[in-house]
Amino acid sequence: MNTFITQLIILAPPLLLALTFHEFAHGYVAYRLGDPTAKNEGRLTLNPIKHLDPIGTIAFFFIKFGWAKPVPVNPAYFKNPKKDMLWVALAGPATNLVLAVISAVVTKLVWALASFISYSTIAEAILVPLNSMLIASVWINLVLCIFNFLPIPPLDGSRILAGILPDDLARSYQQVERYGFIIILVLAFSGLLSKVIMPVISFANSLLLS
Repeated sequence: MNTFITQLIILAPPLLLALTFHEFAHGYVAYRLGDPTAKNEGRLTLNPIKHLDPIGTIAFFFIKFGWAKPVPVNPAYFKNPKKDMLWVALAGPATNLVLAVISAVVTKLVWALASFISYSTIAEAILVPLNSMLIASVWINLVLCIFNFLPIPPLDGSRILAGILPDDLARSYQQVERYGFIIILVLAFSGLLSKVIMPVISFANSLLLS
């Protein structure tokens, strides 16, 4: 089977799951804090089609970083906009971290199951792809978690930092958002982004799968 097609089959399910839960978490926390925007626009759902950004999904396969369509959030509904936006922003990467841990635990269970069952073509056909998807899920969720924690607007890390900074500094800092996407692309294609976060991702990945 073509290597790219094999990679697509292995990576697509965990990638869709990771992106969908990431955006759903943002929308759900915002909804619980009083903002119905995501729900009203049909984004408070686990249907991946509602969250996918075509360019962001394709980018994941080529530059190893990707994104989904951001869930709309209106801070005007929040009682404490600055603090509540921090929690909304934190929800996405925190969910990816939880999914990475769950995937790692299930991977160990699959390995344990494989050691207790007798070898068969059916077992191999099920357990080998499943194990590959779970290992990919750990990596993908760690990438999304750590990437989104970067304090570059409009990534979640910038919202978290803005929620911590004094009001004047936070407003000035958020002005960078108009250049944020360009900054991310420059860092990604220059290789600087990988140099910064890949060691952290690799360490966390080896820690979870050891």
